[in-house]
Amino acid sequence: MDEKLGEFLRNFNRAIELAQAHRTASPGRELLLDALTGHLGVSAAELPILTQDFPVHRFADLDIAVEKISGQDPKARLIGVGGGQQRHHQSLSDLVQQEYGPVGVGQPDFVNLAVGPDSTREVVTLGLRLFVYEGFPLAVLQRGANPQYGRNGTDIAVLAPEREAAARFLAAIQEDLRTNSILRGQVVSFAFDPYGQQGAGVTFLPRPSLPADEVILPDGILDRVGRHVLGIAANREILRKHGQHLKRGVLLYGPPGTGKTHTVRHLLSASEGTTAVLLAGSSLHAVGEAARLARAMAPSMVILEDIDLVAEDRDMGHGPQPLLFEVLDALDGLDADADVVFLMTTNRAQALERALVQRPGRVDLAVEIPLPDVENRVRLLELYAPDGVFSEAALQAAAEQSEGATASFARELVRRAVLVAVDAGEQPGDEHLAAAVRELMGQGEALTRSLLGAGGDVDNAGPVDGGDIDGPVGFASGGDGPQPGVAYSFGYTSLHLSGAP
Repeated sequence: MDEKLGEFLRNFNRAIELAQAHRTASPGRELLLDALTGHLGVSAAELPILTQDFPVHRFADLDIAVEKISGQDPKARLIGVGGGQQRHHQSLSDLVQQEYGPVGVGQPDFVNLAVGPDSTREVVTLGLRLFVYEGFPLAVLQRGANPQYGRNGTDIAVLAPEREAAARFLAAIQEDLRTNSILRGQVVSFAFDPYGQQGAGVTFLPRPSLPADEVILPDGILDRVGRHVLGIAANREILRKHGQHLKRGVLLYGPPGTGKTHTVRHLLSASEGTTAVLLAGSSLHAVGEAARLARAMAPSMVILEDIDLVAEDRDMGHGPQPLLFEVLDALDGLDADADVVFLMTTNRAQALERALVQRPGRVDLAVEIPLPDVENRVRLLELYAPDGVFSEAALQAAAEQSEGATASFARELVRRAVLVAVDAGEQPGDEHLAAAVRELMGQGEALTRSLLGAGGDVDNAGPVDGGDIDGPVGFASGGDGPQPGVAYSFGYTSLHLSGAP
């Protein structure tokens, strides 16, 4: 029974192939092999084929480059490949060798890819460009990633009567991609959806707009981080002139909800023109590709949120972590004069792998983003509260009663006060803010407070192992993080953490 079924399936597939060949070779329809041979001047089946693979996140760049170079020939022609679904499985060699029978000329396939937060481009995902380059006829097959048909990458294949001409064309494409990109100066995240946008590879994000006065941190912290992230970039030429390295690693650590991500958003806002690659959660596996992209698109940032997810200390019993080594390789693989900053955040600094935080050149600056004190809790409430709704005395009282609260907690406290007023059919006022404080600080809201980073057994992040750190991140011993009035050395940066900017 099995043998008969197998024979039936083979005959059935052969019948489909013959029917397809008959259709594509129907009278009056141009055959692809004839079109290629006519353009190249020699039998296409006898020519060598040069191929080049490209990262999926550079596919739109590739389409732009190929169109630009081929467009120098006013008689350039774009054609497609006929043959139904089978054409998605065939290489250029299959097409010219007619491995599955004659194939007719069809319409090229296109897809809309994002080329910015609010813009798209129609990109050729399967098509042939016929044009003359440096006096030689070329045929270039361009194919996008299509995991549905087993193709996880994007590539181009070049046919030319002169192999050197094909090689020079590929070199010109590589040079164009090196100097031009839609990604340069953008904020992107890696999000590999195998069936979304033909595996475009990146998601474009609007650059945040967040001024410094909306980042509520203890005095001096934002200035210190800004000098290391933005100041070095602003003075890159002077630093290079004096032989100082530009690549740097910055670690922001502290309890959840204290403002680490908020600080990152401000840095993005203040770095217009800098390429930023955001990696978080499952996309952290792309750190190697992100580092290569950052190097090519410098000045740039690579933002690794919750770095402890992939860089947890191996002594904690988890054994080898392949992603950790990718992170370390990415940090080590950049040239010293590359204007690239790795900006990392974690809620659990004590759990970080020693090889990440103790080796010079990986983390130059570690800054604790602590729980806000009462003064900063007042500032947070003032930031989130509607203008003129709550009195200064009410805000001060709410701040004093919410010891250990975070920025997230302050935002929720204001929202609760408004909801209390709405439920009562009244305009929000001081009494509603007081009621919201009692509600959120009550025993029944313990879990909510913990989720907002206020109260509960939140895993506060101190220095690694709760003690000394030898190396570029040098906290004083004792396990309480940076000490006021103590100077610490971070690579080439010396800071005096006295509480002043």
